[in-house]
Amino acid sequence: MKGDREWRQIARVRLDFESTVNANLQELQAGRTRVCRMRLSRLSALLAALVFVPSLFAHAMSMSNGELEVSGNTVTFELRMPIYEIVHLENPQPALLDAVRFYSHGEEGERVGGSCESQQQDGWYVCHSKFEFPEPVDVLDVECTLAGATVPNHVHVLRARRGEVTEQAVFDFSFTRSTINFVPSTATEVAFSEIWAGLARVMGGPIQILFVLALVLAGRSRKELFWLAVAFILVESISTVVVNAKSWEPPTRFVEAAAALTVAYLAVEILMLPQAGYRWMVAAGMGVFHGFYFGSFLQQSQMDALFVLTGVAVGEGLLLVVFAVLLSQLKRVAAALKPVQVGSGLLFLIGMAWFILRMRS
Repeated sequence: MKGDREWRQIARVRLDFESTVNANLQELQAGRTRVCRMRLSRLSALLAALVFVPSLFAHAMSMSNGELEVSGNTVTFELRMPIYEIVHLENPQPALLDAVRFYSHGEEGERVGGSCESQQQDGWYVCHSKFEFPEPVDVLDVECTLAGATVPNHVHVLRARRGEVTEQAVFDFSFTRSTINFVPSTATEVAFSEIWAGLARVMGGPIQILFVLALVLAGRSRKELFWLAVAFILVESISTVVVNAKSWEPPTRFVEAAAALTVAYLAVEILMLPQAGYRWMVAAGMGVFHGFYFGSFLQQSQMDALFVLTGVAVGEGLLLVVFAVLLSQLKRVAAALKPVQVGSGLLFLIGMAWFILRMRS
């Protein structure tokens, strides 16, 4: 009897010990989860700050265009820059004139004249410059760093003409040099060039990436994500074609403020209304404002809408697949960290910060 009581006491002590250890392990695991969640939130906030926040201070619709003509050994160049892109520059004329350089056969053209004027009525800051080369220009190398002189997401569309041949080049922060051969392009070359231009505008723009990321966070299933993408891309394409056909330049401040609100609202719906329906309508609204950007790009580049929008759709489709796979893996291996909620919270903060900055600008 006495031995049985001792064994029962030992068993009870062992059970209490195991319960205490398990409880402590659960608390430790919970603590680790909280710490990991906090670290994920901080890391996500840091990445968002590095990638998206600098672009919030710049206009998403940041574009300029240029006209270049070659005649013998002389190059004349006209730059048209929206005034709102240079308000932060104390002396914009030298900053803009020095940001575009021309070379032929390894020799830099000598600028023999340059001036700028502000056309307040039309909202443009227009610069004219002239370059001389030692010999006639048949091939022209262009270096354009306007994204460094203005804002990081700035895009410059240059049209160059020599005799009957006209070529076009697009520059941004990642693509600052281009060679213009003044050889007529085939239809296939033009198509691929313009498709690539549309794809590059998606892949290289933080705001464009933000819109796609918002769609991925909003999709609660593969089927829903597919229809969100269809609504977004379809309405975006229609908006682009309408803006381009009407030659209408929508007010930048209004477009960006409205786009920021749609992003913030979608984030709120993900967080506060997880079962809400008709998210495709919000995606379509985002597509309207996103289409304004590409409509403006088509106006300034004079590219074919079909080719550019094909590149845009391909780029957005690739980003959707990549982000969807990454989010699926993250939810599988780190579900306790709530990646959708964390991402949506950051999306809301970015959208509201973008809206406030645009309303104050």
